[in-house]
Amino acid sequence: MRASWPASVLTLVRARNLLLSAAGVAIGGFLAQGHVAMPDVLLWAMASAALLGAAGNVANDLADLDADRVNRPGRPLVSGAVSVQAALLIGGVAGGLGLLSAWMVETRLFLIALAALLVMLAYSPVLKQRGLLGNLAVAVVASLPMIYGATAVGWWRGGLVASVLAALLHFSREIVKDLADVAGDAAQGRRTIPIRYGPGTAFLLAAGALILFVPASLAPYFSGWYGHRYGIVVIVLDIGVLALVARLLAQQAAGASAALKTAMFTGLVALLWDRL
Repeated sequence: MRASWPASVLTLVRARNLLLSAAGVAIGGFLAQGHVAMPDVLLWAMASAALLGAAGNVANDLADLDADRVNRPGRPLVSGAVSVQAALLIGGVAGGLGLLSAWMVETRLFLIALAALLVMLAYSPVLKQRGLLGNLAVAVVASLPMIYGATAVGWWRGGLVASVLAALLHFSREIVKDLADVAGDAAQGRRTIPIRYGPGTAFLLAAGALILFVPASLAPYFSGWYGHRYGIVVIVLDIGVLALVARLLAQQAAGASAALKTAMFTGLVALLWDRL
């Protein structure tokens, strides 16, 4: 049975990922405040992040139409469940409202929002062609929600540790996704890392980012910035990350993307458990 139009729109904007982005903003706000509280500025920031993410996801699908016909034929634009015209309208409205929501908080947040939106719009048509640069850009933007939330409540550094750790995990995940998308990307003439340098190099880079993640995740504990509760969870997390490194070095990508999402969630739990 074909999905309803509203359900197809939710698939188009990747609603579950938007909820994760909004949750990341909330966590950044909680870490900066040192307690759980939802001031209006944090709610505006959460709405802004979700709306901007929707705009970026729609733009990605519009730019990826040809590749998705090979890689993801069930996507709403490829299947015709949502028209290109409707997608343009949805993405434009979401982007505009996302910027407006950021403006309602403060100028700094608006500037972060504008920069992030521009990167998301440029990713598929421009940055993805540049291989490593595209992966780095996505990793930085995807790790911004924690800093975004911390900025909204007045202390951007409160989300810095979470954002740095998330960026390393996102970078690895982006390369893993490129490995899965080789057929469609090659058909569209893109020069992603696995296409330009081969799968072996891509696996090494994905594993390398995770190897860097281990000391980076332990540094806040050994420096005394975070306490024993953080240390306990992050040591367990790092054991799982090293197991994933072994799989990537063996050039086994199955399940790696989902495992990295789990790692991101676990890391946020560790940060929150220690701070709140």
